[in-house]
Amino acid sequence: MAFPATRLRRLRINPLVRAGLQETDLSARRLMAPLFVRPGRGVRLPISSMPGQYQVSIDELVREAQGLRRRGIVSILLFGIPSKKDNVGSEAYAASGIVQQAIRAVKKAVPDMLVAADLCFCEYTTHGHCGIIRKGDVDNDATLKIIARTAIAQARAGADIIAPSGMMDGMVKTIRQALDKNRFKNTLIMSYAAKYASAFYGPFREAAESAPKFGHRHSYQMNPANAEEALREVAEDLAEGADLVMVKPALPYLDIIRRVKDKFHVPVAAYNVSGEYAMVKAAGQRGWIDEKRVTTEILTGIRRAGADLIITYHAKDLLLPRI
Repeated sequence: MAFPATRLRRLRINPLVRAGLQETDLSARRLMAPLFVRPGRGVRLPISSMPGQYQVSIDELVREAQGLRRRGIVSILLFGIPSKKDNVGSEAYAASGIVQQAIRAVKKAVPDMLVAADLCFCEYTTHGHCGIIRKGDVDNDATLKIIARTAIAQARAGADIIAPSGMMDGMVKTIRQALDKNRFKNTLIMSYAAKYASAFYGPFREAAESAPKFGHRHSYQMNPANAEEALREVAEDLAEGADLVMVKPALPYLDIIRRVKDKFHVPVAAYNVSGEYAMVKAAGQRGWIDEKRVTTEILTGIRRAGADLIITYHAKDLLLPRI
């Protein structure tokens, strides 16, 4: 049937009909809040390039988690800024490492909060790269050994999800074997399976104090021009035991999110990264956009593309109106 018998506006004029027929669900349970934790007490350091975001001490982190839980946000992703760094990132796998301390504190104070621990070494190393450096580049297989140690430390602290982000070949298999061997068979792995070498990570590197001191990460993060390679990466990680797979960043890679979802039919996370957040915040502060509406529209688009879980810095202040 065609116009005038068919009038699609009839489905949109009444706001109750419009809301009732909304196809894409965007709710608090779909959001995961990234948080940055550092040593100290009463610490709440603003991140200049990410308005509204902070590096916080563990006591402040617990308050953040409690506030998020009251608003219906049930999951967080933790990044650590250690008290000291070395060339192998040993604070990442120390039992007393900052993230391990933070996991224990959050699980004690908010036991029904789902806690994911980012597993990487760029925040913990003096050189700012994601593993052990040999001959000017990250040694993949040597790094797998400390990846295993870190995964066990995070699981012992109480992490529900281990989230490896270094894009090392074999990282998921290494983590799954280490977890299973140490009786953490039910600990989930959310792999940063398709993580691109993106210019959108700039503000995060300030937040996590993780900028590389030399070179770049192109030997291990993906070429932004490639799509088929992303599908290969996802297939590998699923075969190795990943429970969820992630596409990062989100907005420039909505096509990848959709292709991953359509091909594999598995839980897909998307990381709405720091640069995406910073652009919205900057434009909102200048009055160039309606920040809340734009944010909701962006996250709805990521969800519509196929993401089951959206990791976003907007989670802390987002109200979820119909759009």
